[in-house]
Amino acid sequence: MRATINLFNSDCLPAMRKMVDNQYNLCICDPPYKKCIQKKNPYQLGHQAKIRQYPKSKYWDIPGQDYFNEIIRISENQIIWGINYYNIANPGHGRIIWNKNNSWKDMSDCEIAFQSFNELVVSFEYTWAGMLQGNMKNKEIKIHKNQKPVALYKWLLKNYAKPGDKILDTHFGSLSIGIACWDYGYDLDAFEIDRDYFEAGKKRLDVHRAQLRIY
Repeated sequence: MRATINLFNSDCLPAMRKMVDNQYNLCICDPPYKKCIQKKNPYQLGHQAKIRQYPKSKYWDIPGQDYFNEIIRISENQIIWGINYYNIANPGHGRIIWNKNNSWKDMSDCEIAFQSFNELVVSFEYTWAGMLQGNMKNKEIKIHKNQKPVALYKWLLKNYAKPGDKILDTHFGSLSIGIACWDYGYDLDAFEIDRDYFEAGKKRLDVHRAQLRIY
């Protein structure tokens, strides 16, 4: 049976406040950690490549403690990216390190996530550096400045989710998690407050599902 993907173009916090305890088995989220996380022309891809034009500068509020309190209340387990920018998690819990093989001096080599399952620190290596991607034969079109690869979310689901788990994402951005959940059969509720990214992410998922039906 195929997954049920519910997408919401709204602020996640008011919605979470209405949810019951442990409504989700797993929350995988990538909340914004800077007041402005999107520049008008984020980077130059090279003189032989087309410059990637993302939507104009976007401004979002940085989540406060109430956001993290709600996530922990409504989900049994959590994977929260950008944990190095926040001070919200029990230091006894584990970490996930995504090695992007990024050699750019002005961008991080790795990203760090909090994971509530155990105290282990585990790593996942997948190249995501400018035009270079871990799967060059099936490159993903980037529609979001902070887009994460579908392969990363599939790895997370494979290693941390159980069959039948219901997944929550509070800031879906490019909706890579939606593609991963659809392919692996996980029900997902996902929020995106920005209308441009909501529409772009939804279209990306719709195209992916249509391609699967063709093949």
